[in-house]
Amino acid sequence: MNKTHLSLIAVAATLLLATCDMLDYHPYDVDTRKLDINSRNAALIEHNCALADTVRFIATGDTQGSYDCTRQFVNSVNSLCDSTRVDFVLHTGDFTDYGTMDEYRLQHEILDKLKVPYVGCLGNHDCLGTGKQAFAHVFGPTDFAFIARRVKFVLLNTNALEFDYSVPIPNFDFLENEQHARRGEFDRTVVAMHAAPHSDVFPNVSAKPFEHYLRMLPGLLMCINGHDHQLVQRDIFGDGVIYYGTPNIVKRSYYLFTITTSGYHYEIKAF
Repeated sequence: MNKTHLSLIAVAATLLLATCDMLDYHPYDVDTRKLDINSRNAALIEHNCALADTVRFIATGDTQGSYDCTRQFVNSVNSLCDSTRVDFVLHTGDFTDYGTMDEYRLQHEILDKLKVPYVGCLGNHDCLGTGKQAFAHVFGPTDFAFIARRVKFVLLNTNALEFDYSVPIPNFDFLENEQHARRGEFDRTVVAMHAAPHSDVFPNVSAKPFEHYLRMLPGLLMCINGHDHQLVQRDIFGDGVIYYGTPNIVKRSYYLFTITTSGYHYEIKAF
């Protein structure tokens, strides 16, 4: 190999190392330091909303690999917070492309600059490699719930295909329990997930039972999902419950939901 070739290799290596948002992908890279973002931020949300007349939150999702757009999203939300009360951000999953801890870390570094707390669902891409374990360390359990001003938010893992059907997904026992858990503290329910019923990772055989268990949740207002990368509103089961699909972050838009004592409404914000 002559000096010219060596020089070209050195230049290429330098440029590669200088690339923004460069990530190392390792199959076994789970960090043992737990962040428990969902439980910590849910506690903040519950405290902040305790005396609120309304609950106002932003729904987004599928930010994987799109770090610049995610930064712009954070800037947009923070600017909105300067003029409008926003209680939290709900992320419908797919924080990562490959489920690596580096991706989780970088996404958290960006989203942690939000002026409001954020919580997130597990996405199917978040399950790749050791992604399931990484999600557990960063966010906590894949099914969890919290209450904001008498509205219970139930976040679910619906990525059955990524678990080889080895565990019950969706977890109907969890859904049944959430009908009654802290029952005196809420009157209405919002359900969020990554993959909606009848999607490629949500088994069709589970769709009808899923609807049944959701309908048993007190005052079910709406469902919110990601995965399809489209801004869409669908009554999937024809039962009056709308599934709001969040666009992937490169579409540069998100939902702003406002829940009042008489119902809810939403706006679509572009950035």
